Amino acid sequence: MDVPFWLWAVFGAVVVGGLTIDLVAHRGAKTIGFKEAAVWSGVWVGLSIAFAVVVGVVVSPDAALSFGTAWLLEKSLSVDNLFVFALIFGYFKVPRAYQHRVLFFGVIGALVFRGIFLALGVAVVEQFTAILFVFAAILLFSAWKLMRGDDDSFDPGSSRAVRLLRRVVPVRDEYAGTKFFVREAGRRVATPLLAVVVAIEAADLVFAVDSVPAVLAVSSETFIVYTSNAFAILGLRALYFLLSGMLERFHLLSKGLAIILGFIGVKLLLQAAHETISTSVPEIPTLVSLGVIVVVLTASVVGSLARPAPAVEHTDDEPAEPAEPARPVDHAGER
Repeated sequence: MDVPFWLWAVFGAVVVGGLTIDLVAHRGAKTIGFKEAAVWSGVWVGLSIAFAVVVGVVVSPDAALSFGTAWLLEKSLSVDNLFVFALIFGYFKVPRAYQHRVLFFGVIGALVFRGIFLALGVAVVEQFTAILFVFAAILLFSAWKLMRGDDDSFDPGSSRAVRLLRRVVPVRDEYAGTKFFVREAGRRVATPLLAVVVAIEAADLVFAVDSVPAVLAVSSETFIVYTSNAFAILGLRALYFLLSGMLERFHLLSKGLAIILGFIGVKLLLQAAHETISTSVPEIPTLVSLGVIVVVLTASVVGSLARPAPAVEHTDDEPAEPAEPARPVDHAGER
């Protein structure tokens, strides 16, 4: 794919400019309301569509279609991240006014790590095409786990990254505004906010295991896979605040994501067979993939709203509200 350097430069300018404006607009502790989140979501979706149009004009219509499909796929898979974000924020009792700052740094980390993983993924596929069979197996296994609901058992307190942080630096019990470090008794200690950022980054690394193979099923072009991932990630914070408090209503969404992952796994399996075994093996066109993603996502959302999940009944001995999550650890690392 022949991508002019200036198009990479435009992409970089959009990313840096958007992050800078967002950072300036949300300096310090600030609660993001529904209206503001809706505006920012619209901005990032609009920028993504505009970028797809530019790609279609400058590169090719097929490249624009691949970008749009990869972006929508990554956007849909990123919704699963939102449930994990809510769990992490609840576990660490993160005040709503601090959540945007956490997600801002989480996005920056995700852009860096996804870039590394995607570059490695593209390089490996170019050298060892048969690795696509492994990627397909990962997607199919992830789809099976999602359909069974195995991912519902995520426990922020068991994060290895957070436990490692606590071994490296003391973590105090209380927040100190939006600060990540403070000085206590002449030594530098971390606030729980840093532990939350680490937990968010660790969760994103786990989700990259599905995300990278999935986007490689749509395209193996570095420009397409990275720009689509970046635009999906950049709009993730606004999407979280837009849907915050309504996530539980979309109870069928995980099933829909499982179907999408399974479909993309089959697509990747056929693609691998086409390229390594026989060209007579049919491949699933990108336009068909886009249609499947749109239909499944729409059906999942509409079905969730039309048939709400049954309310959980509580006995007299069982509290109606969930127990409060544990406080962050003290300096000794004990809860």
